[in-house]
Amino acid sequence: MMSATAASLQNSDLDAVLTEAKEIFTRRRPESLARHVEATAVMPGGNTRSVLFHGPFPMAVARGEGATIWDADGIRYTNLIGEYTAGLFGHSHPAIRAAIQRALDTGLNLSAHNLFEAKFARAVVDRFNALESVRFTNSGTEANLMAVATATASTGRKTVLVFHAGYHGGLMTFAGGGSPVNVPHRFVLAQYNDIDGAVALARENAADLAAILLEPMQGGAGCIPATREFLAALRAVADETGALLIFDEVMTSRLSPSGLHGIHGINPDLLTLGKYIGGGMSFGAFGGRADLMEMYDPRRPDALPHAGTFNNNTLTMSAGLTAITELFPPEACSALNARGDALRTRLNEAAQKAGLAVQATGIGSMINVHPVGGTIRSAADLKNADPRLRDLLFLDMLERGFYMARRGFVALSLMVTQAELDAFADAFADWLDARSAVLPRA
Repeated sequence: MMSATAASLQNSDLDAVLTEAKEIFTRRRPESLARHVEATAVMPGGNTRSVLFHGPFPMAVARGEGATIWDADGIRYTNLIGEYTAGLFGHSHPAIRAAIQRALDTGLNLSAHNLFEAKFARAVVDRFNALESVRFTNSGTEANLMAVATATASTGRKTVLVFHAGYHGGLMTFAGGGSPVNVPHRFVLAQYNDIDGAVALARENAADLAAILLEPMQGGAGCIPATREFLAALRAVADETGALLIFDEVMTSRLSPSGLHGIHGINPDLLTLGKYIGGGMSFGAFGGRADLMEMYDPRRPDALPHAGTFNNNTLTMSAGLTAITELFPPEACSALNARGDALRTRLNEAAQKAGLAVQATGIGSMINVHPVGGTIRSAADLKNADPRLRDLLFLDMLERGFYMARRGFVALSLMVTQAELDAFADAFADWLDARSAVLPRA
């Protein structure tokens, strides 16, 4: 165990190297700083999307092509965030551009059903085992809101079982136990991957339990996969209590040809989708059992309403159809995720070789680096991860030409080459060596 004196010295060193990294970032990016100052005059903190903010000020990106971006100061990076899984096809894929142009040629805002949406819906339903019927929304947030609304309407109940650190959009986020801007459902929280605790909580609330909502791998919490046993237990207790099981696969549906529910062979009652399926355009979807989705059939006198001017917008319908059928067929999906698994293995091998308590979690093309040792089964296992080390990794990798999320998150796009992945693995190993004095020992 590290002595108090040694720990104090390490903390002092970490503060010093982080301060230096921030100074380097600031010195090299005067144009990004100018854009930030300008933006603060009209937006709180110069920001309209919280996850993109980072210190000492957020980088401004001027343009992107393929898997490469250039910031306002002309600095080039390989983009490894992949728009938090939405940017699966890179920044300017020619097939997506052509699909958008086809939609532009037919006209925007047609005020009616168009010729793309049914074909797109068929492709989405055919792709995912859990879908018998589907409806489109503008975002994953909307998709999750509609799925929960479907559960409360169909069951006549009000309670929703969710999990600590779960993220289901800006209005249903549970880091730290919940957000003040969450929608006012009655939420009860269990620990992720805790079978006994989750089942007990579901049974305790059985009389009013409308839904159990979770990601089969928590994305925003740090790419923490659920065990199959955990998902199977939730499927069983949902059946027992009469609640609906909702899988949020807005992110994770890209991890196998039929999402993570396909890998595990466990179908939820409702499934939510988003991000990449719309070809990188604004998109979300909710669907599942036909008897539940039929509640939205407008031919019924008691139909539930589901509005949204842009639910079937021609740009997304056309881009999404091309994306899922031409660019990301099952074989492309499997190949990308195999590349992600290989990269994760290399990152973990580098940390083990260095004797450092740093690890990469996730499945396939979604990866998260954590400056902490031990098994990670829930966000509670990350409580000792020093946030300063996450900031240091983020800033240091920018200086090495790689853009990853501040929280250590990577979502590979189809446009990232193997040479770029090799270079990133080498840069990560170099970072471990360069910062070994302030990183935790295994």
